[in-house]
Amino acid sequence: MNEARAAIRYAKATLDFAVEKKAADKVEKDMRNIAAVISENTELQNVLSSPVVKSEVKKKALNEIFKGSNEITLGLIGTLTGNKRIEMLQEVAYKYIILHEKLKGEDVAFVTSAVPLTADLEKKILAQVTKLTGNKVTIENKVDESIVGGFILRVGDLQYDASVASKLNGLKREFTNSL
Repeated sequence: MNEARAAIRYAKATLDFAVEKKAADKVEKDMRNIAAVISENTELQNVLSSPVVKSEVKKKALNEIFKGSNEITLGLIGTLTGNKRIEMLQEVAYKYIILHEKLKGEDVAFVTSAVPLTADLEKKILAQVTKLTGNKVTIENKVDESIVGGFILRVGDLQYDASVASKLNGLKREFTNSL
């Protein structure tokens, strides 16, 4: 099964259970924390994706890092670990946030940029994305210096890549194909 589809299924099941238990907002807060912690910590990303590290060690580490989280969140970590899918935890967190925001009639725009967004630029992006989606939008900014410049915008399943790294890779492909 495709990783994105699997992530959506886990996120939807978690959201359905959280809504049933009236804990959807608390779980969303946990998911935002999980997404932020994993995106900021390359060591944790490496541990989660490593086939050498045992699942139980990953589960124990995540339970320690995210202790105090809602039991539904901890249950998701246990389920992903048991199904050997823990490396997709960050993607499941993103999908959960998107699904919950849609449920509330809102969207989340994930903007990856080489430098933090200024307040003025954030307002312009909000205006454009709100016009495109027709929903209330919140912005989550992630700084990734490897994109060199520009930005990558993700809203729901749509992605717009205007990064310098992407443009350079495109030129590199063109040159290698024309040789």
